[in-house]
Amino acid sequence: MQIVFAGDSVTDCGRRHDPDALGHGYVRRLAEGPLAGHTVRNVGVDASRVTDVAARWSTDVLADKPDVVSLMIGINDTWRRYDSDQLTPIADFERHYRALITSLDPRTVVVLMEPFVLPVTDEQTRWWDEDLAAKVDAVHRIADDHGAILVPTHHALAAAAIEHGCPALAADGVHPTPDGHQRIADLWWRTVGPTLS
Repeated sequence: MQIVFAGDSVTDCGRRHDPDALGHGYVRRLAEGPLAGHTVRNVGVDASRVTDVAARWSTDVLADKPDVVSLMIGINDTWRRYDSDQLTPIADFERHYRALITSLDPRTVVVLMEPFVLPVTDEQTRWWDEDLAAKVDAVHRIADDHGAILVPTHHALAAAAIEHGCPALAADGVHPTPDGHQRIADLWWRTVGPTLS
């Protein structure tokens, strides 16, 4: 079985400088753990927004006809609004995201992971309230409409952060710590594993 993970820096995690091309994050933990024996490809690229993923989709994802495609994208579509004044309207985000999913072979197992922020600053609280929450809602709609498996990344990590604190899971609110990556990997497998078994 061939499984492709696409997304931004949360997925990338240095994979382009890694001889195994897996990076040091949740993808490696899955590849060396419950997905051992399968072909796992990490095509995440840091700083990506949904349009960047779309520009690479044919080459990175469609060309190899994977059995499973897992996608987590959206935090940079929010972040750039606040650090670069580059707004991705929710309608545009959802339209581009839907085009990615509809381009896949109907037999593909599709896994959609919520983008997340674990606020460590007051501004990041605004990110969720003003922007990212609507994008997570869009991911839910797309998953429902296409029969995709939804991994509730944001909601699970936010719940864990109540006990452990946001910096313990993502020191800057976005990029997971080792514990954060392990929690993502465990959540992914709990959510997706039964379908793959």
